[in-house]
Amino acid sequence: MPFDLDPHWLWLIAAIVLAIAEIVLPGFFLIWLAAAAAITGAIAFFFALSVPLQALVFAIAALAAVYAGRRYMKVYPAESPDPMLNDRTARLIGEIVTVVEPIGEGHGRVRVGDGVWNASGPEAPSGTTVRVVGAQGNTLIVGPL
Repeated sequence: MPFDLDPHWLWLIAAIVLAIAEIVLPGFFLIWLAAAAAITGAIAFFFALSVPLQALVFAIAALAAVYAGRRYMKVYPAESPDPMLNDRTARLIGEIVTVVEPIGEGHGRVRVGDGVWNASGPEAPSGTTVRVVGAQGNTLIVGPL
């Protein structure tokens, strides 16, 4: 064995590495494999198993852990308290913004916070205050107040 470690220590180290990988590369999948490696390490600690048998225990534990994880996620889905967290344009609907480049022929630019966004809507000169009524891609659709 590498570094002259007992097999159960290698499984436990693998569990820690997989758990850290889950933190670095979140996807809510590696944590189940980390659990399977920890289970395999615990079983290898208590019972003298050959390496192929340890691999079989890991495979069975991994299947069981992933199955349990999928069932858990169906019962308790990961929901954000903010359903529009990653939809910036949808979050702006209803906001009052200021036209910074006149909206002419349906297109112009508006100031939102400290940024400037493309906008479409009825004609409006610079300085006009308008309300965001919708979004199409990264263009805000504005209307009069």
